[in-house]
Amino acid sequence: MFQSRAFGSILKRYKAIPNSFASNLKGTSSSRVFTSVSASATNTVARNSFYGFKSLPKGHYVPSFRNMSTVASVGAEKEGLKLLVTAGPSAQKMVGIWLFGSAAWVFNEEWEQEFEKYKQSPEYMRVNKGMSVKDFKFIYWMEYTHRMWGRALGVMFALPFSYFIRKRYITLCLGLRLSALFALGAGQGLIGWWMVKSGLEEPASKYVQPRVSPYRLAAHLTSPFVIYSCLFWTALSVVMPEPPAESLAWVQGAAKVKRLAIPVSLIVAITAVSGAFVAGNDAMGDAWIPDDIFELKPLICNFFENTSTVQLDHRILATTTLISICALWWSTRKLGIHPAIRSLVGTTLGMAALQVTLGVSTLLLYVPVSLGTAHQAGALTL
Repeated sequence: MFQSRAFGSILKRYKAIPNSFASNLKGTSSSRVFTSVSASATNTVARNSFYGFKSLPKGHYVPSFRNMSTVASVGAEKEGLKLLVTAGPSAQKMVGIWLFGSAAWVFNEEWEQEFEKYKQSPEYMRVNKGMSVKDFKFIYWMEYTHRMWGRALGVMFALPFSYFIRKRYITLCLGLRLSALFALGAGQGLIGWWMVKSGLEEPASKYVQPRVSPYRLAAHLTSPFVIYSCLFWTALSVVMPEPPAESLAWVQGAAKVKRLAIPVSLIVAITAVSGAFVAGNDAMGDAWIPDDIFELKPLICNFFENTSTVQLDHRILATTTLISICALWWSTRKLGIHPAIRSLVGTTLGMAALQVTLGVSTLLLYVPVSLGTAHQAGALTL
């Protein structure tokens, strides 16, 4: 009975608060939000909302937020209220400020300012002239999401790594190896910035289309391939520190497969790097053997900057990769090896055939994004 009376007195005391709070909002913020049309007025509302917790008078702030949250938490079950933040008024304030700050990017004025900066770049003037703000938002968010994904991967790696070191789960040798891989990951972000910067610089000639440097693009692609391969190899070394030794013939067969696989892996890696130069130069070939493959001087530049030569090189390397993987599969057919290794070699052959098919389709269909992405993923898989 005492609890019900106390609860009733609390409700009676604060009964008028929601109505007064709603009427205040109706007379101030709501009218500004829904009657304003210009972007500057919208930003004013955003800033007022952002600092709204601090700007409320003291006598109004304490009962309307702190005590309202208390009442809601006490009578949530009876009134049907559901709090989105349950850690108290301080947490509500912090989460509210964060959300209002995040919402600021939605307003058009900030997008217009960023778009005006982009309009000064050579890429806009020569390639994307007439682009709308909507199209700019798409490329902006693609780039921004790519950056945030990379940072999230860094955090996902660093937190468990720190925990394992603190618990002394890993040896010094493994710790140094993983630290080097983490440094490579951090360097990948710098390489990405370095690559993007080259695409915003003025080209050497007004007849040259602005694009990122193919050399920097190749470095940006090669670095994650190296990181991925090293991480995968390290993970296998942790899970299987010793190869299966049920049979001496299996061990000897695995050694032979390793000797054959190393040069094949090198060819695969060179082919993947050449693909980065194809992308960086927008190399599209119309002939089996073009006439201008040695047009540039010095001669070595043709292999990295001449679109015809770059495309021809990539096709030759892709064919060499397929033939070498076929030879690897043929050489291991009669070797006494573990069934898992035999299955892996067969799967690699199938993946190589699929990768060549994807490459030919990408070229014939003038590089649709879906096929280009699948082709790049196939290279990583190999």
